[in-house]
Amino acid sequence: MSRDATIEEVERHFDTGAFHEVLARRVAIPTESQNPDRRPVLYDYLRGEIGPALTALGYGWEVVENPLAGRPPFLIAERREGDDVPTVLTYGHGDVVRGQEEQWTKGAGPWKLAVDGERLYGRGTADNKGQHTINLAALAAVLKTRGRLGFNSRFLVDMGEEVGSPGLNEVCEQYRDRLAADVLIASDGPRLQPGRPTLYMGTRGAFNFDLSLTLREGGHHSGNWGGLLANPGIVLAHALASLTSPTGAIRVPEWRPAPMSNSVRQALSGLAVDGGADGPAIDADWGEPGLSPAERVFGWNSFEILAMRTGNPDKPVNAIPPRATAHCQIRYVVGSDPEQFLPALARWFEAHGFRGIEIARTREAVAPATRLDPDHPWVAWAAASVERTTGAAPALLPNLGGTLPNHAFALTLATPTIWVPHSYASCSQHAPDEHMLAPIAREGLRMMAGLFWDVGAPGTPARAAA
Repeated sequence: MSRDATIEEVERHFDTGAFHEVLARRVAIPTESQNPDRRPVLYDYLRGEIGPALTALGYGWEVVENPLAGRPPFLIAERREGDDVPTVLTYGHGDVVRGQEEQWTKGAGPWKLAVDGERLYGRGTADNKGQHTINLAALAAVLKTRGRLGFNSRFLVDMGEEVGSPGLNEVCEQYRDRLAADVLIASDGPRLQPGRPTLYMGTRGAFNFDLSLTLREGGHHSGNWGGLLANPGIVLAHALASLTSPTGAIRVPEWRPAPMSNSVRQALSGLAVDGGADGPAIDADWGEPGLSPAERVFGWNSFEILAMRTGNPDKPVNAIPPRATAHCQIRYVVGSDPEQFLPALARWFEAHGFRGIEIARTREAVAPATRLDPDHPWVAWAAASVERTTGAAPALLPNLGGTLPNHAFALTLATPTIWVPHSYASCSQHAPDEHMLAPIAREGLRMMAGLFWDVGAPGTPARAAA
């Protein structure tokens, strides 16, 4: 049997409705990791759904407890075919955010797969049940046509990604021998454009912090005291405004990354960022001047004010408030030192006359920035495979604009990482009406079948190194 036959097999899997049937079963399992009452359901998904699917493909598997007590579990699986073949690690997460049942306006609610034209509605269709369901189906197609994979396959399923993947790094350290691989090939996140296959090799990091300024106890009548008492909201607004230009370009030197390498700049050259018909219009003059939109979001850092409060916005009164707060975030790429972000901010405020502002790093667990160089052999190999399947060169992103726990693989396991997303930016991920686009799902099945077929054939970087 051939590569073409494998792709035809996975196309039939989609066209006959078999893919929809499997995804519907998985969507129906309410694996809300943010809801403590759903903890038993997280185990049900692994033991009753994913584990049996892997058994049918000849994998041995085990549900392992989180090294951090009381946190969501993991599943580790392996199908071993020999000592002289490559080993591929594949990752997916089976947990989802809260269903938000009462807010859905499309489909049939979060726990029932509903097809409406090209859209497949349901919680987890885009993030991440639909994506790892595609990858499992592609592995099954290779096995059916070739009779074997031609490589060793290891699978890791995380049931706590939506709460920050607590314990994932520790699992990778504890089970290093069972998770070691020549390459990670996994799927999460969106394509650059809905109609363009995309590969990305890392993620931006996320660094969140809080600012607060308290000038006195209690509010004071704005008629009696306006013009006499400093307003913390105004002071904090000016302090925040000093951090960027009026068009969002970062001014704090330590918040700016090292210049982009030639390989990163070349990979991003000519790429257009497009969220699809439902995506927002890009503000052409926002962010770092002289950079393209793709360079701004994939090759540079951004500073955002996520929330700001002074007084009582819901019930404002005629009083000068005593306190103002802001919740902020820096998205950063490789070449930035996050440990310098807050010390640099303190020096900046001092130098610019903003005193008394409290700076506190939040307790949120975030992942550091990672990136596999676009010139890496595995990148060229994967891009060639996707182009062979689709007839078009994929977009190559050195890293995703968002943040995933890629550091557990890229840093802890020291594994080259290739991500092949099967979603798009306007999929309503984490919101009501989450959906996957059928054309992306079908093309994703074809691409992954081709990729997994090619791993088992001569010519991979792993075989070249051997």
